[in-house]
Amino acid sequence: MATETPSKNHGWLVAFSGLGINLALGVLYTWSLFKAAIEKEFGWKGDQLNDPYALCCLVFAFAMILAGRCQDKFGPRVTASLGGLLVGAGMILISTTNSYATWLLGFGVLVGVGIGFGYSSATPPALKWFPPAKTGLIAGIVVAGFGLAPVYLAPASQYLLAHFGLRQSMLIFGIAFTIIVCGLAQLLKNPPAGFIATPGNSSAAKTVTATAATPGEMLSNPMFYLLWLIYFIGAGAGLMVISSVSGMAKKSMGASAFIAVAIMAIGNAGGRIIAGILSDKIGRRWTLMLVLFVQSALMFLAIPLTASKETTPLLIVLLATFIGFNYGANLSLFPSLTKDFWGLKSFGMNYGILFTAWGVGGFVLSRLQQMLTVAAKGSFQSSFTVAGAFLLGGAALALFIKPPVKNT
Repeated sequence: MATETPSKNHGWLVAFSGLGINLALGVLYTWSLFKAAIEKEFGWKGDQLNDPYALCCLVFAFAMILAGRCQDKFGPRVTASLGGLLVGAGMILISTTNSYATWLLGFGVLVGVGIGFGYSSATPPALKWFPPAKTGLIAGIVVAGFGLAPVYLAPASQYLLAHFGLRQSMLIFGIAFTIIVCGLAQLLKNPPAGFIATPGNSSAAKTVTATAATPGEMLSNPMFYLLWLIYFIGAGAGLMVISSVSGMAKKSMGASAFIAVAIMAIGNAGGRIIAGILSDKIGRRWTLMLVLFVQSALMFLAIPLTASKETTPLLIVLLATFIGFNYGANLSLFPSLTKDFWGLKSFGMNYGILFTAWGVGGFVLSRLQQMLTVAAKGSFQSSFTVAGAFLLGGAALALFIKPPVKNT
């Protein structure tokens, strides 16, 4: 009996389901709002205010390895459902207490692992429904949800915190995220065996996808370490200063801070989609080089703009938006590069391993930014200089990325 040809609409259903899951998991980007409420209601001080968030980022990055293995072995539906349950459990747990240790466990560990499981299962099934010529576009659409989340989560958080308080807000979020993520997870599915996606636009840049590689084979390829280092730079340098620029914008705009947050989130999400589309047209390497070079120029431009007292809040917001745009581009380019070089069979775990560069880069370079800012007595100028130099180095390293070779 002939195998039924699945409707091509399944691909878009899976892609937008992944987008919806990431829209919920993007709660990570609203920590600044929670932090203010924690300081006010719990009286935490200093590093305590950032520790649950920092731990969540690290756990998220390294949980991607286990989550990717789970996604490859058991499929996206099971993996994403586990992610939804873990995020919900973590949020509900922290809603019961003001204990620092419990918040580390609930938000730092449970939510971090849950985000890793949900995030890792959103992109792989979507990519499998589409031809290589649309890899960048689809990866960009799916991961855009994570960057776009603050557009609705920021006002929702402000409303809930004002009307229900911190703990009750965490309970509401926990229940909502469990329902949303677990519900959308049921729509995630891989195409049937033997499914071949319809070829894309022949005018697009030629995309060569390597044969499927295991994690061990990927780790034996020097190209992995080059990509890891560039990802470390691109993501880490962006995270190194983006929160500082955002803080300056919010401080200068006062009551209009939400507008700044929303515009920056749109820039972050837009960078993921546009860079993905551009990489399908001109290639991943050239797009990555362009992104890193422009990001470096923006860092150096930030030095006089943030130093001047005459700079308008609008310019600060635009600067942060473009920095967010280029930072977001990394989140669509590197999953696309992972597919190009090592295929889709072990994509979940392979990208999970590469994604550790995001976690390590964000942790190390954010710590460096904090040290530089303290040494400069509150000035961000040295942070922008160091970030700009790192990014120039990353753009130069991108020259050494060689197209994958398809084994026959």
